[in-house]
Amino acid sequence: MSDTTKYAFGMIGLGTMGRSLLLNMADHGFAVAGHDKDASKVASLNEEGKDKDVKGFGDVAEFIHSLTTPRAIMMLVPAGKIVDAVIDELTPLLDKGDILIDGGNSHFTDTNRRVDELEAKGLHFFGMGVSGGEEGARRGPSMMPGGDKEAYNVMKPIFEAIAAHVNGEPCVTYIGPGASGHFVKMVHNGIEYGLMQLIAETYEIMKKGLKMDNASIGEVYTKWNEGRLQSFLMDITKDIFAFNAPGTDHLLIDDIKDEARAKGTGKWTSQVAMDLQAPIPTIDSAVSMRDLSKYKQLREQASTLYSQAEPEMDVDKEEFLAALEQAFYFSMIISYAQGMHLLTNASTEYKYDLKLGEIAKIWRGGCIIRSAFLNDIFNAYQNDPQLAHLLLDGGVEDLVSETVKGARKVLSATIGAGIAAPAFAASLSYFDNFRNKRMPSNLTQAQRDYFGAHTYELIGKEGVFHTQWTKKND
Repeated sequence: MSDTTKYAFGMIGLGTMGRSLLLNMADHGFAVAGHDKDASKVASLNEEGKDKDVKGFGDVAEFIHSLTTPRAIMMLVPAGKIVDAVIDELTPLLDKGDILIDGGNSHFTDTNRRVDELEAKGLHFFGMGVSGGEEGARRGPSMMPGGDKEAYNVMKPIFEAIAAHVNGEPCVTYIGPGASGHFVKMVHNGIEYGLMQLIAETYEIMKKGLKMDNASIGEVYTKWNEGRLQSFLMDITKDIFAFNAPGTDHLLIDDIKDEARAKGTGKWTSQVAMDLQAPIPTIDSAVSMRDLSKYKQLREQASTLYSQAEPEMDVDKEEFLAALEQAFYFSMIISYAQGMHLLTNASTEYKYDLKLGEIAKIWRGGCIIRSAFLNDIFNAYQNDPQLAHLLLDGGVEDLVSETVKGARKVLSATIGAGIAAPAFAASLSYFDNFRNKRMPSNLTQAQRDYFGAHTYELIGKEGVFHTQWTKKND
């Protein structure tokens, strides 16, 4: 296009995601521009988009001037202080009525603050979670915009065009007010942590417990991905178990150090879940195991102190693999259920008025946690939009009742063999107490009253009570 062209949309940050989203927009007929301080990233965009209505700029003022008004600009930069720095640089160059979008993984409390600050300056702002990685951004992501609804409606035609589509419907919807879009994306990532940990545990069980080789493990993941466990994460796992290290005849997975990194969204999910008193132990265990994996030296020391024989599981392999498939399906349901319960609590506490059915609907395509089971979640909330907990849905109840026995069989064998399966264990314990009509928490409350006079309530009797526990009754 000529230098006088005005572009309909601008992107700040031309890394993999930002560049891919711009090219996706250009593919759908939108004239778009991008800016990055890194000249090589600007050059990459201009090279990849040379036959499209897209242009990269190194100068921010020139970039701003190239956009049609009211300007619509999306930031895809690392969360935290960098987002504030970009906003501070942009705002003097913007006019009232311009739209600014944060498409990164910002903490929702930061988004709340920025909403207020930018609204005071007459700018429209909203936070939008974007999931799907590089491929999703380029071919169709799942997007979770929340905040200024008027601003979203301006952007809606672009976002609906570039989103992934399932059954002809775009995987993007207005989430709700304030920072709801970033909150939902954070919980999406928390569920993702849980699912990834569960898959890692199946790998450990097959490798150490069943003594299966990589080829056989890969075959299991391929088979699972063809059935009810079909999902993006299972799909990429089967591919990982078919990828040799370059120039070798062994899998790359065997060369990768067993230390998992994280960018913080899983930790944030656990932290806010505790604030909202929404238990998510499957997700919590996944966050903890990533943290534990980083202590490689300590683990190596401990392995010499607490040596043990090679794990052995005295099981029928084929029967056990069937149980493992059930255990994963059961625990996957629990991970999703915990995440949806957290969203329910957040919707009430923060007045987000979340439509959980719509959220499940847009997660069915484009995003990292997309799976066949999301159709069941969508149907559950379609049948009852006020459903208090996913495990109370009749269809989900049938699936859980069918598969929980597999979880019990797997955990019995792994515990006996000394193979860690913390996410499986957390899922089963959560379920067993969720369905427990009378938990042993009465003893906890009695202890609290004993040492701290915290009082207690009685069954069938109004009021709160305190007892002098050292005083003997006559």
